[in-house]
Amino acid sequence: MRIRAPFEQTLDLPPPFTLVTLRERANAFTHAMEIAPTSGAGTLVYVGRFDLAEFAVVLEPEEPLNLARRAFYAGMVALSDALLAYAPPRKLVTIDWPDAIRIDDGLLGGGRLGWPPGAPEDEPPPWMVFGAMIRTVSMSGEEPGVYPVATALDQEGFDDIGASGLTEAFARHLMAAIHGWQSDGFDSVAREFVERLPHAAGTHYGIADNGDLIVTHAGRTDVGRSALLPVLRTPSWLDPETGGPRL
Repeated sequence: MRIRAPFEQTLDLPPPFTLVTLRERANAFTHAMEIAPTSGAGTLVYVGRFDLAEFAVVLEPEEPLNLARRAFYAGMVALSDALLAYAPPRKLVTIDWPDAIRIDDGLLGGGRLGWPPGAPEDEPPPWMVFGAMIRTVSMSGEEPGVYPVATALDQEGFDDIGASGLTEAFARHLMAAIHGWQSDGFDSVAREFVERLPHAAGTHYGIADNGDLIVTHAGRTDVGRSALLPVLRTPSWLDPETGGPRL
């Protein structure tokens, strides 16, 4: 219980957010899921870690659950925008659909989404939680390139941002993404998200009403569809043994 107890650390968050900070060995996503029923929308749980930016935010959607899961895309747009704001020149930030963040093809971390177990698909859930984990410092002790599929902010030249700065930037960009959704509809979020997917020539992406990925190809009539719900249950970037991003 001692390592999960909140401790004092100040982050510069926009007014709608309420900060909960935890000690290093706590889990932001798990804690946010536990307190979501009583904490309210905008509660942001932050874990003070040296090697990871780890945080989770409570959301209270007004749409039925089968539509509300699209909020995951707003979270991923905000996460990638926060990274792009501090990225060195010519660094490529991309998303492996739907949840993994890469820089120049190296896995950095990703996002995840939780909701109440057993919540009806056709009713608004009382809460959801978007969580994220970004590797800020490589703790492998190896030189860059030893793990070619993994990377960290310190290896990519992100010298002006740490875990707290990235969390603050995420909160601001999440507000911008939600505002765009409310003003212009979900299509504005979908466009921002698909722009971050790796693109092959002649391939076009779209997001269905329930969050599924739609894939079309120039000169072909077939349409591909990848379901969002099954892949959200097991984050592709998360190593279940270490509890951090995969190497």
